[in-house]
Order: sequence, then C-alpha cells, then structure tokens
Amino acid sequence: MSYLELKNINKSYAGVAAVHDFNLDIEKGSLVSFLGPSGCGKTTTLRMIAGFEQLDSGTIRLDGSDIVPVPPNRRDIGMVFQAYALFPNLTVRENIAFGLQMKKTPKKETEKRVNEVLDMVRLQDTAKRFPHQLSGGQQQRIALARALAVQPRVLLLDEPLSALDAEVRVVLRGEIRRIQSELAITTVYVTHDQEEALSISDKVVVMNKGLIEQIGTPEEIYRAPMSRFVATFIGTANQFLGKTSGKNKVLCNNVELLTGDLNGFEEGQAVVVLVRPENVQVQSDKPQQKNWNIVPGGIETITFHGAVTRLGVNVNGQRVVADITVANTQPVSLNQKIWLMFPPDACQVMAAEE
Repeated sequence: MSYLELKNINKSYAGVAAVHDFNLDIEKGSLVSFLGPSGCGKTTTLRMIAGFEQLDSGTIRLDGSDIVPVPPNRRDIGMVFQAYALFPNLTVRENIAFGLQMKKTPKKETEKRVNEVLDMVRLQDTAKRFPHQLSGGQQQRIALARALAVQPRVLLLDEPLSALDAEVRVVLRGEIRRIQSELAITTVYVTHDQEEALSISDKVVVMNKGLIEQIGTPEEIYRAPMSRFVATFIGTANQFLGKTSGKNKVLCNNVELLTGDLNGFEEGQAVVVLVRPENVQVQSDKPQQKNWNIVPGGIETITFHGAVTRLGVNVNGQRVVADITVANTQPVSLNQKIWLMFPPDACQVMAAEE
C-alpha cells in the first residue's frame, strides 16, 4: 500500500479547474516531483496536501488515514517555501527551534535536534546569525533545516530553488537529494525546471492545465513520453508533421522519414514524428548508411553548451536541432551544407491531434 495517496482530487477557482481528477500513489521514502509550466496546478496540489487549500472533492490519505479533515498544524507535514519565510528577528538556531517549541519539545531534546539538523545542512557555524546575514542559499538550507527539525512524516518543497542563481541551484538540489536519501523521508517537490526534476526524483509527475500528463521515472519520462506535450516540455524534440504511408514511413512536408512499425495508425493518418537532438548524427559528406534517415541541410546556428554543441539546421525550410560532441564530429561552420542521419527507431510517432 502506498504511503501518501491522492484520489480523484478536484479544485476550481471561480469555475475554472485548477486541478482535475488527480490520482497519485507515493511510496514511503521516495522523492516525487510535480513538474509543469506556470498555472498547471502543481502548487495548488501541494497546498492541498499541506492543508492550506481545501479540496472541492477527492481524498488524501497519509499512512492509511484520511487527512482532509485534519488542520495543517496537525498533519505532521513539513513545508519549505520559495521565499524561505524565516523569522527575521530570530537567529538561525531560534528559527530552527521554533517548530519544536510549538510542539512543547523539552529544551535538551530541542537543542540536540537543532544541532543535528544544522550538521545535516552543514551550517553549524551560522547558528548565532540572523537571516539577513546569510546568503540566499544559506537561508534556504536553514528553511529546510527548520522543516526537518520536527521530523515530519512528509516534506513538501514549493519551488525552493527558483530564487537562487544557477550555480547555487545545482549545488543545493544535490544537497536536498542527499538529505532526503539519508533520512528516507517521503518528499514532494514542485518545480517548473525539467533538469531539476529529472536529476533528483524517483518519480516525476508531469502536469498540464490541471491534469496529469504522465507519471514515471525520469528515464521513462524522457525516453518514452506518452504525449506530444511531455515530449516537447521535457528536453528538446524535433517535430516533423506528416501522414503515414505503408508500414514504416511518414511523408512530411519537407522530408520523407523511415520510422518503426506503424501498427495502430491508419494509412494516411496525420501524425507528428519526434526526434531527440542527441539521436541526430552530422556528416560533412553524404552517408552511405542503408535504411537510415539521411537528410541534407544547412547550418544556421552553432551554440556551445559545454559537453555538446547544438546545431540549428535548415532542412527545406524547417529548423532541425542536432547535438554533437567534438570527439565524434568533424569541425563545422555556419552556412555549411551537411547531412543529418538518424535511425528509424529514433523516431517516435504520435497522432497529430495530441
């Protein structure tokens, strides 16, 4: 049985559905991310778990018990907000101790627990400082420590890193995953950053317009998207619009593509073919590879991304993106004519109306 269950959750504001028919089972000790664009309902769902928003319908069960009627302060759930929400007039130690004092925890036990979580977030030397004397990353670690101090049954994080700069975000998300794994605490993490969600989650829930588009491991979400929205929201995907032809061919406006078996599609059905940039190889001379897609084009843009270089290629008026590495590709230049090649199994075919 799952530890945290959300069944048939619905929530509307002024007649507009914010969350619709939301169903999710979360295992104890796992980290699950809610991922989606702004306004997709992920924070609303998180706030319903915390008890800050009332459900229109549905049930939320924690460890087998219905928590919908339970007020937020009695749910035994910790929450970390985007804006830290630290008390400016209290020191770091006093901020962390606040929840324990509200629970009337004995003084010695409180001191011990505060020291434990300060060690956990590696900020023992900041105990006597005030929040304004800390960096943004340090403040967010203290907010995390405060939430963990009371040993909640579930930890909720609402876009905790969005106010930080890129380098600090990468470091801190690793710290969050480390602490979550050490404590084996059931965690729900809200973010609109796909890289963040894929890098730290056991499972990712992709949301769009109040609905769940797909639930899966990071690898499943990336490699086997179940909808066009998921495929294009998670990472980058080239999209070719066309119609099926025979058992394994799609006729597009500007190119003819060989695909995997088209079982389940009707002859002449409108489809979209999705191809990830990392699956597209680049050659200076026309390849002789048989039974592959081989497409001529011209380089319009070259963008350096560290380990890979991203090429924007004009293929008969359509922009196609290819990711190349220096080790596997000859040097290229702007306006150079090249050949793109990718195997049929790199093509994911979906109905065009999705």
